[in-house]
Amino acid sequence: MGTLGLVVFVVVVVLAVIFYVYRSIRVVPQATAAVIERFGRYKRTLEPGLRFLVPGADRVRATVDLREQVMPFPPQEVITEDNLLVYIDWVVYFQVIDPRRATYEIQNFVQAIEYLVSTTLRNIIGGMDLEATLTSRDEVNRQLRDVLDSETGRWGIRVSRVELRTIQPNRDITEAMEKQVRAERERRATILSAEGVKQAEILRAEGERQSMILKAEGEAKAAALRADGEASAISKTFKAIHDGDADQKLLSYQYLQMLPKIADGSANKVWIVPSELGKAVEGIGSAFTKANMPGLDGGGTALPQQPAQPEVEDGDEAAALPPARSGNPADRPAVRRNPADVLFKRDE
Repeated sequence: MGTLGLVVFVVVVVLAVIFYVYRSIRVVPQATAAVIERFGRYKRTLEPGLRFLVPGADRVRATVDLREQVMPFPPQEVITEDNLLVYIDWVVYFQVIDPRRATYEIQNFVQAIEYLVSTTLRNIIGGMDLEATLTSRDEVNRQLRDVLDSETGRWGIRVSRVELRTIQPNRDITEAMEKQVRAERERRATILSAEGVKQAEILRAEGERQSMILKAEGEAKAAALRADGEASAISKTFKAIHDGDADQKLLSYQYLQMLPKIADGSANKVWIVPSELGKAVEGIGSAFTKANMPGLDGGGTALPQQPAQPEVEDGDEAAALPPARSGNPADRPAVRRNPADVLFKRDE
């Protein structure tokens, strides 16, 4: 019986030693800190590694993760300055830099960060309209980080970044914004199309102007060359005529040859015949008359001479009138026509 009691005593002592050793040894993982209390008061913070505690006196109050943590938060309703409701969700990047403060200064620092971001975000967005809210994410993130960093520093927490993930207006506002964006795109497309048409018209007008200028320059050069050629031809012709010593009859004959070409056409024409040309044509007509009527030069029968008309005094208009014609053709006097009158009759 005494031996049994001794065995039980030894077993109890061994178990007590094992329990003491188990309670006195603590392994702290890397990037983790353990807050130790002795008899209910803060004693120390254990660093990563193998650490020993006093059994029955020391206990681990909290194990704090020292790594940078990412905490997403659910969307919150926020009203902008122009009284529009938007839903915003965000992500906070923070890190515990003082385990003792994070344990004793705040009860739940994650929940505290969520509420602090929510209230700060409402204050910031409440002073901005919807357009500024949608386009000023960087500014909102910076203001949130500054407020959180100043408030969470006394909790032993450092907020590195705050990111707004989604800013979602309600459906009516979204549809209105889509219509506005569509109208703006159509307006820009219309402006670009009008600018394109304007540029095309300007380029077309510039091209036509250059074409007209070049055409006018070409026509001017062509007219100048044509005039020079005609002047040279006239000069050569005039020189050839003078060098050939052409008489008046030859010039009249050349003029008569050009008359059919000049008279070609259906328009009415008035001919102005120089006196020299008339005299020359009369001479040619006289030559033709003598050739066709030999009696005029002594070899044929001469025409009966007309009685000389008495001289008419000024004012005696009755004496100037020719005698009345009878109905008998034999009584009509013979009329001598000049060939020039036949050649130069006017077209009606």
